[in-house]
Amino acid sequence: MSDNTPQRATFASRRSFMFAAIGSAVGLGNIWRFPYIAYDNGGGAFMIPYLVALLTAGLPLLFLDYAIGHRYRGSPPMAFRRISKKFEPFGWWNVMANVVICLYYAVILGWAASYTFYSFTGAWGADPKTFFFGDYLHMADQVHWGFDFVGKIVGPLIGVWLFTLIIMALGVEKGVARSSSFFMPLLVIMFVLLVGISLTLPGAAKGLDALFTPNWDKLKEPGVWIAAYGQIFFSLSICFGIMVTYSSYLKKKSDLTGTGMVVGFANSSFEVLAGIGVFAALGFMAAASGKEVADVAGSGIGLAFIAFPTIINQAPMGALIGVLFFGSLVFAGLTSMISILEVIIATVQDKFKLGRVSATFAVGVPMAVISTVLFGTTTGLPVLDVMDKFVNTYGIVAGGMLYIAALILTKRLPMLHEHINSISSFKLGKIWYACVGLTTLVLAYMLYQDTAGLLEKNYEGYPDSFLHIFGWGLTITCIILSFVLSFLPGGKDKEPFDADKEHE
Repeated sequence: MSDNTPQRATFASRRSFMFAAIGSAVGLGNIWRFPYIAYDNGGGAFMIPYLVALLTAGLPLLFLDYAIGHRYRGSPPMAFRRISKKFEPFGWWNVMANVVICLYYAVILGWAASYTFYSFTGAWGADPKTFFFGDYLHMADQVHWGFDFVGKIVGPLIGVWLFTLIIMALGVEKGVARSSSFFMPLLVIMFVLLVGISLTLPGAAKGLDALFTPNWDKLKEPGVWIAAYGQIFFSLSICFGIMVTYSSYLKKKSDLTGTGMVVGFANSSFEVLAGIGVFAALGFMAAASGKEVADVAGSGIGLAFIAFPTIINQAPMGALIGVLFFGSLVFAGLTSMISILEVIIATVQDKFKLGRVSATFAVGVPMAVISTVLFGTTTGLPVLDVMDKFVNTYGIVAGGMLYIAALILTKRLPMLHEHINSISSFKLGKIWYACVGLTTLVLAYMLYQDTAGLLEKNYEGYPDSFLHIFGWGLTITCIILSFVLSFLPGGKDKEPFDADKEHE
């Protein structure tokens, strides 16, 4: 690297990087999405396509992200530009996806923090559903976007932003690494306690039977395999810039594949643990209400903020279960939000040569304001729902598919393959190329399916105008900005970047 290039921040140790990377991967989806996806797609039989997806897509793409970030030493726009000037828009596409996700991720953390406190008092009463949508969110009857702010939402949301920005301002090692090294062990301890308590509840075995009893016929359905690839793709934080950014902070001699395998299997292990805890609790709920597990099982916001408060109302040690469950959501979400923000802050530092504190607040303050305006209102939940669907489809799946295809077509994979093998303990063979190519086809199929569904009917029945603004309009705006930002001055190497010289 040129003498004019500032020294890049680094993780102090491999351990720091692994905690940060695992913290990014283990997020809300591990706790509230994976258990239901597994249950709905064959139960115990789902573990086969899930493991296949991990080995043929998750780990290969994780290694690819590591190779790009580590070899080219930059945030996504800088790293992709150093591969080829034509690739810089892919990096900005990653950044745009992270901006959108971070805006709504903060409000979910605010909800989880509020519900951690409510667990002590049972504030949701006997009807958690009415409390959540009515008393807590004050959800509007008509889907539109306005400025009817909800104090119970805005307060915790601002608190989440302030707390996170303080961590980010401390830097890569003192902020990102140390916070992840603290929160991740705490999360594991809390969730193990939650699982232990859930397993003692009456009916827990019924829930576990529902989750793990294999339905082998499901393996004949292509949709089950696509669901497995989708879960791995989204849960490992691959192909949208996080692992590119984190790996750019690794020291020059780092074991990329060894570290990647630890991160990948740690993430999947936590997902299985989450499945056990969640379905043991759902088994209790089904037994207590005289229903089948299928009648109470769900995922996402419904599982977290409606089903679990119902369980807490009925279970012995309900308050403790609530604190452990919602506290786990807070810590899992917080480490993921830190990783999402890091992509944006690192990009601003690289592009405009700002210091850490200046970049953090240049990014964080406007985003906090926008986040509050969009999600602190009575229509915050529908806005969140639409933005989440579109950014996952076009920000992550489409963006990942296109940049992987570009690397394949321009024959850049051999160079990245060589870089990985030159410093890693576990060497990648020819099959790695096949796995990367196969995953590109899977992503293309996922993109086709989602787009066909969105064009066929209005997503969740929302009005056209609403989808045009927060769905299609936002997607098109992000794509245009990805190209416009690539042409802005700043962030260019004063002399050509030589990756081989950098790693000598």
